[in-house]
Amino acid sequence: MPSFPRVVILLFAATGAFAPAAQALEPQTGAAAVAVAPIFKDPRTALLRGIQGYQAGDFAASISALKYAAEGGQPLARWKLGQMYATGDGVPSDHLAAYKYFDQIVRGYDDERADPRVRSIVSSAFVSVGAYSLAGIPNTAVRRNPERALDLFHYAATYFGDGNAQYHLARMYLDGDGVSRDTRLAMQWLNSAADKNHVEAQAVLGDMLFRNSANQPGRRARGLMYLTLAREAAGDRAQEQWIVDKYVTAMQTASDLDKQRAREELGQHLKRRGR
Repeated sequence: MPSFPRVVILLFAATGAFAPAAQALEPQTGAAAVAVAPIFKDPRTALLRGIQGYQAGDFAASISALKYAAEGGQPLARWKLGQMYATGDGVPSDHLAAYKYFDQIVRGYDDERADPRVRSIVSSAFVSVGAYSLAGIPNTAVRRNPERALDLFHYAATYFGDGNAQYHLARMYLDGDGVSRDTRLAMQWLNSAADKNHVEAQAVLGDMLFRNSANQPGRRARGLMYLTLAREAAGDRAQEQWIVDKYVTAMQTASDLDKQRAREELGQHLKRRGR
């Protein structure tokens, strides 16, 4: 399993959590969006200014405003700051700072009072803290804690239906990382994530189905279908080369009948999804 910086970066690349919540706030655009006031009336105003500053490329003003909003309890500000520090977006990369902002969201979450507009952000924070907890952060007080990671992933996977959480749970059970190895349970979670078009889950599940279903042509075809979907989504990104490799290996060993059945399975899959 990849180390935590890659896990976290992949998570942010896969989630669009910031956009819908930010749109719901309807920030100003144009010239008025560039100016960021040094003093804010309230955390919500600071949040808007922080978003505007970020969109304008004024990271110093954005960070100042977002920190004010985060201290005032705005989960979107905490999430955006966590994302920026985790990926080095406009600030030096600082995984401990990222962890602290994500953890504030997790510890401050109250289901009864939660704003549905930030649901995806909260779910993303649970998964991010889980990923950091699973790996630990070197030279900090954040030690590896698989038990907490499992709890966080499981909550996000079941309550929020988060595909990233489902994939991470599957990996823990596949690798026996902090839990007893359980391939059956891992495949259940991979199925759930793959059904949400989670690319890594589709690749892992497809590879497992194709390689381990020699006497089950239906499962073998389904595996090749998932590998095809994952290969298409991976494109030419270097970090997804492992997906391309699994696809190429499967295609080299697949029979003509395997490929025909996979095409039929793919057609049915796309039809169910209205594509």
